[in-house]
Amino acid sequence: MSKDSSRSSAKLSTALNRLAAARAARARPATGFVSQPEPRTIGSFARGRQLVQGNFLFAGYLIESPEANIWDLPMPDATFEEALHGCGWLDDLAAVSDRAARIRAQQWVFGWIDRFGGGAGPGWTPDLTGCRLIRWINHAILVLNGRDRADSERFFRAMGQQTIFLSQRWRSTSPGLPRFEALTGLIYAGLSLTGMEAHAAPAIEALARECATRIDPEGAIASRNPQELLEVLTLLNWAKEALDVAGRTPPGALLDAIARIAPTLRALRHSDGGLARFHGGGRGLEGRLDAALSATGIRGVRREPMAMGFARIQGGRASLIIDAAPPPRGMESANGHASTLAFEMTSGRRPLIVNCGSGVHFGRDWARAGRATASHSTLSIFGYSSSRLGPERLFGRAPRAYLAKTPKNVWTRSDDLTETGQLFGHDGYSETHGMTHIRELDLSADGRTLHGRDTLGAMTPQDIARFDQIFEREGLRGIPFDIRFHLHPDCDATLDMGGHAVSVALRTGEIWVFRHDGVAELALEPSVYLEKGRIRPRPSLQIVLSARVLDRACQIGWTFSQARDNPSANDAP
Repeated sequence: MSKDSSRSSAKLSTALNRLAAARAARARPATGFVSQPEPRTIGSFARGRQLVQGNFLFAGYLIESPEANIWDLPMPDATFEEALHGCGWLDDLAAVSDRAARIRAQQWVFGWIDRFGGGAGPGWTPDLTGCRLIRWINHAILVLNGRDRADSERFFRAMGQQTIFLSQRWRSTSPGLPRFEALTGLIYAGLSLTGMEAHAAPAIEALARECATRIDPEGAIASRNPQELLEVLTLLNWAKEALDVAGRTPPGALLDAIARIAPTLRALRHSDGGLARFHGGGRGLEGRLDAALSATGIRGVRREPMAMGFARIQGGRASLIIDAAPPPRGMESANGHASTLAFEMTSGRRPLIVNCGSGVHFGRDWARAGRATASHSTLSIFGYSSSRLGPERLFGRAPRAYLAKTPKNVWTRSDDLTETGQLFGHDGYSETHGMTHIRELDLSADGRTLHGRDTLGAMTPQDIARFDQIFEREGLRGIPFDIRFHLHPDCDATLDMGGHAVSVALRTGEIWVFRHDGVAELALEPSVYLEKGRIRPRPSLQIVLSARVLDRACQIGWTFSQARDNPSANDAP
């Protein structure tokens, strides 16, 4: 799809949303609750206090305005505005739940009704409407506490109007998380609000179809974003619980999807309890992963070596999660990263090796930088990524670039696998340089030593011819490449042994030492840690091995090992 056709499609969708919203706004539905689900959305007490004090941090933008109404704020970016209209901030205010938080919640909800309840504004999209309805229903007691009957009628009428809009427009959402959000909101409203019952059954059937078609037999989604998978599981749990409260039997496809997802998410969870950060996902909101997994009642763990294209290696208290499959493609790649064969490593409760993460919340430049291979803990040819971005297209209201070129073959050796060692490869640099990247990772059974070996070489006659062409064009200087190991910002690192090793100290007092075989040059360089909810990227460090391919192949060996005298290596919290 061209940029012009993408814009035309977005304009048509916006026009249809406005038409449906205007029609819904003329309805006079819903006068109260049939049944009200228990509040299940988890908010942050700290963020709630910040909101009460007038510090508005959304989508990486901070606006400080203690006296401002949230709808009077300047809108620095479309993602900032969408965050406001989704009303996720209600979770945070409910976490505080004192008088000041209640006043803010009521002012902002009724302010939305006054300004946008007539069907105008950017909040009238199906996914945002679904999110908003869930929050309004969850926190209705907070919103209506102390309000008069007229306000109560306005509140229920606004929810009924949004339900009607959602019933007409949920099909226009993008497949995946936006559609799950829209349908879950529609189910919530249909089961909870008087006069809306007729909308529940079609939404339940539609959600069952989405579960059967969008969640594969292994419990994976096409975007390969672990945090997005967590959000999908959370929504499915809420839908199931709403059906249980209403005395309805959840469809088998919904229950089966939950049963498939839970073991996959457990495999994507590091030993410190956080999710692996790949393809636009973060570690997950505090408590959200535990709550979602607990709600499933499923205790099983995947026994297969792969989960959603990620390999997991566990040794002692250490865990590795490796991106060992092709990146997402097509529309699902709007947040996809060039992270093939990158890994993250956690020791006990402390992250050690990480990827930089998603820069979406820090603006377009950071969003693009965070997707590059150099922002991940893997090998990259200088100036190139293993997957390349195409031109930007509209994704919702924000422009995003999809992955245009990705590795054709990504493989894992299965004949030689041990519990702690695996071999991986990809041909993402074959087209540009005739090079294949092969990575071997072996974590000791006690989790105290990680042996790695990275090879970059021309493997086929066609690749050799391509390499020779590049080699001659570059004046026989070879192909420069780097192997990067991004450190979590809580790690302290220093060059050691005359610049031939790096010592990395965790906050537990645990010391890890990085060494290499001398083929490459070692450096300790600045890096960043991109984390949602912060005003700016956190500074960190990265270990970099740099070398050149001069003879059709170059192999570099390296190790991370715990210092022998670690006082807390076995029992650090």
